[in-house]
Amino acid sequence: MDLYIPDLLKNLLPKELLSECHSRSFNKGDHLFHQGKKPDYMFFIVSGEVILTRANKHGEPITLQRCKGGFVSEASLLTDVYHCDAIATHSGLSITLPIHSLRKALMDSNFSLKWVQLLSKEIMRLRTQSERLGMKDIKSKLIHLIETDGKAGTLHLQSDLKSMASEIGVTHEALYRAISTLEKEGLLVRHPDSLELIRN
Repeated sequence: MDLYIPDLLKNLLPKELLSECHSRSFNKGDHLFHQGKKPDYMFFIVSGEVILTRANKHGEPITLQRCKGGFVSEASLLTDVYHCDAIATHSGLSITLPIHSLRKALMDSNFSLKWVQLLSKEIMRLRTQSERLGMKDIKSKLIHLIETDGKAGTLHLQSDLKSMASEIGVTHEALYRAISTLEKEGLLVRHPDSLELIRN
């Protein structure tokens, strides 16, 4: 059976690196890597969902990144250990690339420029996330999430509300209350698989 390689990877990676790619399926709850372990692979999420998480000083998990498609562990490319855990929240498929080969491939100027462009897009996404986390009001965080991550005022839910609460830095109880308040105010409609903003 041929290995499925997404177009993004086909257009990004040199042929030599593509030949070293392997597929790895994962189930909900699986760890792709553990904090403190030596990085051996870069992971590209083809399907499913993976979160990067780390415990705060009280031992509570904090979601650093949620990935429904694309690379995770870019920050570990030039480090000695993974800085967090990668845990699957939905079953799916990943493509693995040996980190030592990826480092070697970055010596090529054409590939390194493509890699920088990819990281630039990720930085913009993280800035948006940081802006949201800096908001004090939970309703504002939720509206911001729908406007930036949704389409035409509708955010399709690819994970449960508890995961969403962790992503925006609030408790799930507080998120449920905010959704309920926005519904009562006529600003939001909650569908089984989406949240829709109502604009008057």
